[in-house]
Amino acid sequence: MMKFRIGQSGGRKRRLPVSIQLEKWMPLLARVKRWLLYSGAALLLMFIAAFCFLYYLRVQALPASAISQTSQMLDAQGHVIDTFHAGENRQSVPLKQISPYLVEATLAIEDQRFYDHLGFDMRGMARAALINVEHMSRKQGASTLTQQLARNLYLTHERTWSRKLKEAMYTIQLEMHYSKDEILALYLNQIYYGHGAYGAEAAAQLYFGKHASELTLAESAMLAGIPKGPKYYSPYMDMKNAKDRQRTILQTMVNQGILQQEAAEAAGAELLSFVPLGTSKQTGMAPYFRDYIRYMAVDKLGIDERTLSEGGIRIYTTLDPDAQRAAEEAVAAGIPEDSEQQAALVSIDPRTGYIKAMVGGRDYRSNQYNRVFAKTRQPGSSFKPVLYLTALQEGVLTPVSQFKSTPTIFTYDEGRKTYSPSNYNSKYAGDFIDMRQAIASSDNIYAVNSIMTVGPEKVIGMARKLGIDSPMKPVPSLALGTFPISPFEMASAFGTFANGGVRMEPTAILRIEDSKGKVLYEAQPASEQVVDAAHAYVLTSLMESVFDTGGTGNRVSAMIKRPVAGKTGTTATDAWLVGYTPELATAVWVGYDKGRKLTSVEARRAAPIFASYTEAALSAIPPKIFPLPDGVVSVYVDPDSGKLAGKGCPNRRLESFVSGTQPVEVCGLHGDAGSEASQENSAREEKSRGWWKQLKRWWTN
Repeated sequence: MMKFRIGQSGGRKRRLPVSIQLEKWMPLLARVKRWLLYSGAALLLMFIAAFCFLYYLRVQALPASAISQTSQMLDAQGHVIDTFHAGENRQSVPLKQISPYLVEATLAIEDQRFYDHLGFDMRGMARAALINVEHMSRKQGASTLTQQLARNLYLTHERTWSRKLKEAMYTIQLEMHYSKDEILALYLNQIYYGHGAYGAEAAAQLYFGKHASELTLAESAMLAGIPKGPKYYSPYMDMKNAKDRQRTILQTMVNQGILQQEAAEAAGAELLSFVPLGTSKQTGMAPYFRDYIRYMAVDKLGIDERTLSEGGIRIYTTLDPDAQRAAEEAVAAGIPEDSEQQAALVSIDPRTGYIKAMVGGRDYRSNQYNRVFAKTRQPGSSFKPVLYLTALQEGVLTPVSQFKSTPTIFTYDEGRKTYSPSNYNSKYAGDFIDMRQAIASSDNIYAVNSIMTVGPEKVIGMARKLGIDSPMKPVPSLALGTFPISPFEMASAFGTFANGGVRMEPTAILRIEDSKGKVLYEAQPASEQVVDAAHAYVLTSLMESVFDTGGTGNRVSAMIKRPVAGKTGTTATDAWLVGYTPELATAVWVGYDKGRKLTSVEARRAAPIFASYTEAALSAIPPKIFPLPDGVVSVYVDPDSGKLAGKGCPNRRLESFVSGTQPVEVCGLHGDAGSEASQENSAREEKSRGWWKQLKRWWTN
């Protein structure tokens, strides 16, 4: 009888049925199935959570970044002449206005894979981790530009897990909200380059005195190395460290295939020229004008102080840099360096009202008081043209009206008061003089006679039309400039004379734009014909005599190579010369802040400053005569009689009159009969000369 052993057949191992095998593995398969199900669900939940988190970050607005931007003041040529900032000197510019060399150098040393990663450089992080483990310390970081930007924009530099988590979130948001170029532009405009300079533009100006777009390869490599440690790598702090890092950056650019080795070596060997710290390029030119611009922008135009200091606005001004330099040099040269005497100069284009130059004192650093606007200085005789213009326009006087130049006592206020003026150094003509002679010699007796004739109230009215709003009283001494007026008011008033009687509102700010180029303000200067053009021209003609032989400005006439009109003014404590050409009206004042009396030498310093400035400021402009308006006639007169000059008059003088006010009677003091023939000959001669004079004027213009 045969016996069988279970599991064996013919000496071979016997297989279990398939059903029995499946039953054996079913528990394990069930566990795997459950694990896969749970894992899939978990992964799905994680994916959904990640999607929701990313969507949340995408729709969530980034925090408001409080990045201040330096506001700029620009001159009439569009050049930055000064800045306004609150601690941080920052001038944001588009990426295209930053040198490609600086862009490449920055990426090479800070974030080589910037355009390849999504905010986090995993490869860089792994490499940095290996290096740190190898040295058992933090030798290398792996922050991308986006991470640095997130940290600098929104966070502090504290080392906490919450700060790191926020940094990661903001990094992701930046990558979601901005393109790579936009992130790079934000970074290059935000990063600190040392010495108060934030951003590439401010750094380029600070170190090299140029725009970021103008940086060379060598300069860019130098700047790119500074943000890692401004105190350590600034060329102002340690030139050796700065050069070593510059060469490291250049070699890194070679290793990345950005540069050829020869170019890197040449840039590393280049001798760079740095702007010394604390120079005028950084402190700005025209500081008194800058303060005036701040006052106008904030107090008059309503620009917020914070916007001015941190908003990155651009203020386009009327300042002419060449005229400003000429003004500063003229003032500096006009007064000895060791003197305590002060000076002020303001110059306006009479055709537009644009302020071209302003010097409020000799040393802004020691004294910021702007004397251009000081209403504490008596203009003296420089005020007389306002009086004479009033008399001419009122028709009570003409250029040949005469008064006797002798000591005179005047009564006024219905005879209750008297006034006894005197001439400078008690010098009198002792005879009758006319208006031209009175203006040239600055005769006080003639001036007081004139104001008594026309009336002081009308003179004040004329002053108001000319833009002079300083307090005045209707008394005879007004004729001699006894009421204080600022140099600014005087320059503006004389500009009206130069502009044919049209007063242009003085203008310093042409336009203000915000950081994005939106126009916040644009000037629309008011203009008004306050004086008849013919009367303004006659006054100008009379004031040209100040620089002729015998005039109070004659000693500087050789310095001025162009037609000029003006008036000097001297009191015990103040000396002036206010004058103009067709292109510039300028007021110069010299004196002491505390009202100390001037010596005769000190009182003569205003005129040379005026002459030196005027010629330098207009050196590139051909001389022009004052344009002759309609309604003006010129005839030869006899100064002694004030009548038409006869053939026998020895001192005949060509004089301009408003048409209809010229004399018609011929002088008979020198053997002339005063016949009609003489008058006709004189008129014929004058007509001929008048045509020639007008032709010369047309040709010169």
